[in-house]
Amino acid sequence: MDEAAAQSAIDMFVSAFNAADDRYVTELLSQALTADVVFWGPLGRSEGVEAVERFVLDLRRHPAGPGTMVRCSAVDMPGEWARYQWVFTTPQDGPRLAGTDVVHLRRDRIDQMIVFAGDIKPGSGRL
Repeated sequence: MDEAAAQSAIDMFVSAFNAADDRYVTELLSQALTADVVFWGPLGRSEGVEAVERFVLDLRRHPAGPGTMVRCSAVDMPGEWARYQWVFTTPQDGPRLAGTDVVHLRRDRIDQMIVFAGDIKPGSGRL
């Protein structure tokens, strides 16, 4: 898998959150995701571009106002899997959420996505 193609698909996905108008969200997601994408998000598992679109549109309508999503790390890509960190901020010092996504790519598009939001709580350190 070409790392530049993976970064392009990831950045296209992130740009859907920041589209000038809701009408562009579907177009951007269709360029980033396969039609049968499996999305593991905060509310569980869903399938298809339309399900991811609902998630993106819901976040775009955040009660604190329209926010901004940015990829804030390099794309780390061992083989056909990639991970990256992101941050979502709302206007005027409103809520901020950060996380890490892990994605699988097929033919230069994301076909599986797992969203990890927030920090991992410290554990006991036991093996």
